[in-house]
This record gives sequence, structure tokens and C-alpha cells, in this order.
Amino acid sequence: MRMRPTLSWTPPVGLRPGTTDPEPVAEALRDGDVLVLSGAGLSTESGIPDYRGKGGSLSRHTPMTYQEFTDSAQARRRYWARSHLGWRTFGRARPNAGHRAVAAFERRGLLSGVITQNVDGLHQAAGSEGVVELHGSLERVVCLSCGTFASRRAVARRLADANPGFEPVAAGLNPDGDADLTDAQVGDFQVVPCARCAGVLKPDVVFFGESVPPQRVLRCREMVDEARSLLVLGSSLTVMSGLRFVRQAARAGKPVLIVNHDPTRGDEHALTRVALPLGPTLTALADRLAIPIGDRAAT
Repeated sequence: MRMRPTLSWTPPVGLRPGTTDPEPVAEALRDGDVLVLSGAGLSTESGIPDYRGKGGSLSRHTPMTYQEFTDSAQARRRYWARSHLGWRTFGRARPNAGHRAVAAFERRGLLSGVITQNVDGLHQAAGSEGVVELHGSLERVVCLSCGTFASRRAVARRLADANPGFEPVAAGLNPDGDADLTDAQVGDFQVVPCARCAGVLKPDVVFFGESVPPQRVLRCREMVDEARSLLVLGSSLTVMSGLRFVRQAARAGKPVLIVNHDPTRGDEHALTRVALPLGPTLTALADRLAIPIGDRAAT
């Protein structure tokens, strides 16, 4: 029997409470070479829910694992039906003030790079350039047989052609882009194969239970080594894919700063956790540093 990946974390008794003073973050930004590690909480103000915050999707939804997706045609049917519907909303999401602030910090030369656990592409849409997508991107689809990549928009058009009239009303949207549908709503949804070899298509994202590609992990570790400090934005750090970089920075004596309303699994390693909303906090930090944010949202 396969074990499901860790999806939750319970804060230990005695964990230091968060603060409402963002000045340590401002000081780190003034020093420069800050590496940003962002999570789903940064995108909630763009209309994309997070996993574990108040009302997060894990309270009603268990993400599909890589093993389920690869083992079961019916699981793939369920996933693609939900993801196809969710993409219509997800693909229209636009960067919020937090994304634009991060891009502004980068343009001013204060950041050494951005590692994001998000798959929404909103950092790049806001103007950030030095972004490593730790968990991949929903903008791409990969064939598990021949390795061919396709754009998500092209696959969405094929799915729409194969499923005319598919217009169910979803109960909610999840951070990985799929919508909450019942089995009855999924019905006999038709999954399309790879256009090249007829193999199984999968979004180019890291599913729960799947490993991040080793070369990507190595690049992120190098980014931690090159940075002066690590700034975590909107991540609970529950899963090891992000927590390992916090632990690496702490072992190297680099300051770790976190902006997240709720406690995180990395708090014990952090110099501070600012328990404030991300968009307003990052905007206020930009104002404090006299950095114009502008509106670089994608059109």
C-alpha cells in the first residue's frame, strides 16, 4: 500500500509568534542579494486559493498523486476534466501587488533570484526574470511516453473540441489549477492523447508524491549558496521541497525571513515571521524603500 505524501503540519507548542514589524525584511532588502522563495499564499490575492490557509483547498480536496495519475485511466479522466475546467479561470489570473513588488525589487537589483513553488506563472507575468519554477508550470504539457512538450492552450483547444458542451459548475478552484467536480459531473469526459505518439499527457508540474527534477533542486541549492538572505513569501513550508532550502540557508548562517500570516514549518529557522497580508506588506516595503511598483500585470 502506497503512503500518501505529507499534506499537513501541526505547529509545535511554544513556537514563537509572528510579528507585525516588517523592518527586518526591509533591512535585508537594503543589503541586497535576497533570494525569494514564494508559495501559494502569494497568489491568493490574484484569485487562486492556497492549500493550507484559512479556507485553503486541503480542507475540502486531496490533491491527486503522481502514482494515481499514472496508474489509472479513470483517475486521468477525472484529473483532466477538473483541470480543463479550472484552466479557464486559472489561465485568466493576473499578477497582484505582491508579484509586482517582487518584480520591482528585482529591477532595483535587490534580489539574487526567485524560487517559486507556484505553477501559475504570475511572477513572470509581473515582470520577474530570474525565476526558477520549482514545481513546474501549468503553461506546459508533457507526454510521459515521448517527452514532447505542448502548450497548455493548444491542449485546452483539443480538449474543448473533444468535449463540446462541457460546462459544469465547479464547487471551487485549487492552487494546482483543477476545479472541484463530482464524478457525475466528470461523466465520460474524453482525454486527448499526445499528438505525436498517442501517449499519456500530463501537465508539466510536479504532482504530490513526485520528485522535483534533481537538476532543478541543484540549481535552487546553488541559488541559496549565492544569496545573502532568504525571504519566504506565502508558504507554509509543510513539504520538504521548499523547507530544505530554508534549512540550508539556516545551516549556512544566512538570515531567513518569512512573510506569512500563519505559522510555518520553517519558523524555528527564521530570524522573523511577519504575520501580515502579503500584498499590502510588500507594497508598504516598496514604499519604505522608495521603489515604485507600477502595474506590470500581463495583458
